[in-house]
Amino acid sequence: MNAVGATTGILWTAADAAKATGGVAQGVWAASGVSIDSRSVQPGDLFTALSGPNFDGHGFVADALAGGAAAAMVARQPEGVGGDAPLLTVTDTMRGLEDLGRAGRARATARIAAVTGSVGKTSVKEALAFVLGRQGLTSYSVGSFNNQFGVPLSLARLVPDAAYGVFELGMNHAGELTPLTRMVRPHVAVITTIEPVHLEFFESLGDIARAKAEIFLGLEAGGIAVLNRDNAFFGLLADTARDAGATVVGFGRHDDADVRLLADRSDDEGLGSFVDATVQGREVSYRLPLPGSHWVLNSLAVLAAANALGADVEKAAADLAELSPPRRRGERYRIRSAGMCFELIDDSYNASPAAVAASLSVLGQARPGPSGRRIAVLGDMLELGDNGPDLHRGLTTPVDANGIDLVFTVGETMRVLNDALPSEKQGDWTADSASMAPIVAGAVRSGDVVLVKGSAGVAMSKVVDALKALDTSGERTAQRKIHGGAAC
Repeated sequence: MNAVGATTGILWTAADAAKATGGVAQGVWAASGVSIDSRSVQPGDLFTALSGPNFDGHGFVADALAGGAAAAMVARQPEGVGGDAPLLTVTDTMRGLEDLGRAGRARATARIAAVTGSVGKTSVKEALAFVLGRQGLTSYSVGSFNNQFGVPLSLARLVPDAAYGVFELGMNHAGELTPLTRMVRPHVAVITTIEPVHLEFFESLGDIARAKAEIFLGLEAGGIAVLNRDNAFFGLLADTARDAGATVVGFGRHDDADVRLLADRSDDEGLGSFVDATVQGREVSYRLPLPGSHWVLNSLAVLAAANALGADVEKAAADLAELSPPRRRGERYRIRSAGMCFELIDDSYNASPAAVAASLSVLGQARPGPSGRRIAVLGDMLELGDNGPDLHRGLTTPVDANGIDLVFTVGETMRVLNDALPSEKQGDWTADSASMAPIVAGAVRSGDVVLVKGSAGVAMSKVVDALKALDTSGERTAQRKIHGGAAC
């Protein structure tokens, strides 16, 4: 789904799509969605046959149409497809998708937010879409559809009469955000924070900040920049935003923050926080059912953006109480097996030094059962360049500060952390997650709380899946969203 609320049904008619792309439509058809993956095509989708060095979507057009696609955007006649098939023929399908995205944005009346940042951008995007969706029809980018493919696809899916749109923009090289933000043309641009991520491709953190600041180049006239007031690069980002004509709104703990944290405290189970804040002079108090100071700051960014978009801030704050974490970004599971019960925190989607430290803080707030331990299973943090070993070794500080009892490590660089830990905290080390999965599954015991985290390329989800497979309670569908009471 890419919309919250009641949808209107039709996104693109054959005539509209042909006009948007300059292509030629064959047949009379109407599409209720847009897809670039034949494996996930839904009935009514317009399937776009993208081509690249190692793939060609034209080979899957027949499958997409057989699976219920309303039509397919192609650059040539696909094999196995009849001459009367519903098609939209364009010169280049990637350009066609971009044109469709631009047209989707151009016809929209929604207030638009774009979200980027070194960490937390998907979480903030999802949370912002959630609270806005309680106030009006909201279109948003699915998952981490934040690159040169995902952004135009998400814009092509933008519901014409939506009240709000929320789009995530990602990058790992300078210059990548500029075409994306100019396509999205946001009214509000959010930068969650600047942290050491993708250092392999940048000379310094300042260069990362300047690359993230490209998001301001697409702001609509009168646009608003929502920035982390606590971050060391706030000044650089604020100056760049103002140079682009934006009004700056800062969020955080800083005394000068426009959306400022007054107080927060963890609940008794370590499963969430109670937050008091001011949103540009208005006091709000709310419960956040997700633990960790990073989620408290995320919630401030959400409220700042919602306010900048003209939404009801008090209602948005209240609705945060029903928020759930995005997939593999802090999901909690209760695992029961043969008289044993332990808690699993699945934060395996990705990792960076700041994100791992935040996750270890969440683990530190967890309440193990009798004789239980706080266990971290950590995979390599990728794309850190020459700084990688030092940044991995530096995780000893949050490990100690949060009372982590045992650490299992995966990957060549994470071995540096293993060697830096005292022997009593060393679990085991393996080169890959597949080798680690049975080791952790065999080591866990009743009362433990187990955090699994690592960069996407390390595939720490294999460890998560091995731990889930231990469950024999038949409750697997209900394991997600442990929000109240003891985990076991």
